Amino acid sequence: MSVEAQTKRQRFEWVRDFEFGATSLVYRKTGVRVPYSKPIRQEFIAWLRYFLAIRRETGRMPGAFTIAFSPDPGRPWYQMWSVARLAGGKVAPVADADVVFHFEDATMSPNAPPTHKPGALLINFNCTDISKGRVEQAFADTFGYALSINPTLHFGAAVEKSELNAAHDGRIVTCPIIPAPGKTYQRVVDNRIEDGLIEDLRCPMVGGRIACVFVKHRPVSTRFSNTNSFVKVMSADQVFTQEEQARIGEMSLRLGLEVGGLDVLRDRHDGRIYIVDANKTDMGPPIALPLQEKLKSGRMIARTFRDYVLSRLPRRA
Repeated sequence: MSVEAQTKRQRFEWVRDFEFGATSLVYRKTGVRVPYSKPIRQEFIAWLRYFLAIRRETGRMPGAFTIAFSPDPGRPWYQMWSVARLAGGKVAPVADADVVFHFEDATMSPNAPPTHKPGALLINFNCTDISKGRVEQAFADTFGYALSINPTLHFGAAVEKSELNAAHDGRIVTCPIIPAPGKTYQRVVDNRIEDGLIEDLRCPMVGGRIACVFVKHRPVSTRFSNTNSFVKVMSADQVFTQEEQARIGEMSLRLGLEVGGLDVLRDRHDGRIYIVDANKTDMGPPIALPLQEKLKSGRMIARTFRDYVLSRLPRRA
């Protein structure tokens, strides 16, 4: 097989991650079944447009560094796939890569770094636990006030959600109650805005810095879902104070999350911010974002990531 044919095969190797059936597809790693519904088809088309735009923009881009993902590959539907390409990262075997990125889409991932070359930059290998309990503790340690509550002592509304990452199973419950196994309980952050919507602030983090902010709106009735009615990209300075930015960055590094995403809510009553989730394998950018804004956000994160990587790699002769 020619080098050109091998390269082409590697580019689309990710297709083999799926099992295609008559009415749905299955993601082999997790067993999740996705029906061929109209919303899913629309989301796929939006993602495909972004995927092809990134391929066109980065196809002839010169390499600035080499990067490997371990133990899992960074597939195109993850945000780091496009960010790494836009930053000038070229995928290489782990043993030869300048950067080795700890990549496993799991809540608990205590993986030791693989064998790598001297001077390689290791990213996120200290981020082994992003359970809700760990995030809540890191938040309290950093900000000095709590998100979590004791459901047996608290009176009134609370949020019940899974300890596992990306479950999107949150619901409002009335306390006091007996805690359910595998669940965590948090105060209800009133992040409502106008027109019956809530506002979430997703912060892509790089080395303790907020690269940009995805401001996401959706109806209160679907506040715990991952489907947004509106998304826009803003800078950190447009959304947070300098002190808030410093605290958010501190918490990210406290989790060992050198590169990833934090979900932030601002309470409309006390004005405080609450970090409710952390993710080291972000999907993205958000589907509801227009294509040009997707590309804008990718470039913003990529610039921050490139600066972070090149400032930490040994200088080349």
